[in-house]
Amino acid sequence: MSGLFITLEGPEGAGKSTNRDYLAERLRSAGKEIVLTREPGGTPLAERIREILLTPSDESMAADTELLLVFAARAQHLHTVIRPALARGAIVLCDRFTDATYAYQGGGRGLSAERIALLESFVQGDLRPDLTLVFDLPVDVGLARAAARGRLDRFEQEHRDFFESVRRTYLQRAAQAPQRYRIIDSSVPLADVQRSLDCLLPELLERCDG
Repeated sequence: MSGLFITLEGPEGAGKSTNRDYLAERLRSAGKEIVLTREPGGTPLAERIREILLTPSDESMAADTELLLVFAARAQHLHTVIRPALARGAIVLCDRFTDATYAYQGGGRGLSAERIALLESFVQGDLRPDLTLVFDLPVDVGLARAAARGRLDRFEQEHRDFFESVRRTYLQRAAQAPQRYRIIDSSVPLADVQRSLDCLLPELLERCDG
């Protein structure tokens, strides 16, 4: 694969989508083909699975069910969008990927990293992101931002300890592989976050050209 796979991760209210769009425009201005996508979702079928995952329901969803649905959507997403885009040399900017599974289903739900890793290998093979941007902020700040957006989805209705575990898992994974991760403080004003992204542009362009 000759493209570049960049994932944007972080908890609720971290501003991933806004900053993904900003980064896309900066890279497009440098003449790069950009594919914007998200998880769970990214294809019509995967978006239907997203609805199941995010919509509150009277029936409690088992953690294993949630995990399998996440990877079912991911398998379709990889087959339909991500692998073809990388094969033609595009830069894929994906709002969440498998790090979110380790953070939410692993850290949040308490499923073992070994179980997640088995599905990761089965669905993805050797494919991993080239670079992962972790937008980090205190849990209380993120939840306040999410609440300000309106109705909360099934994940956003979780308790505070759930999100503390999510954040902790993201930071632990970033510490274990600093060559792949960049942590960005998203508690600061948006202009400051975007200046941090501007500072990353030379590295991203060098990776594309390399």
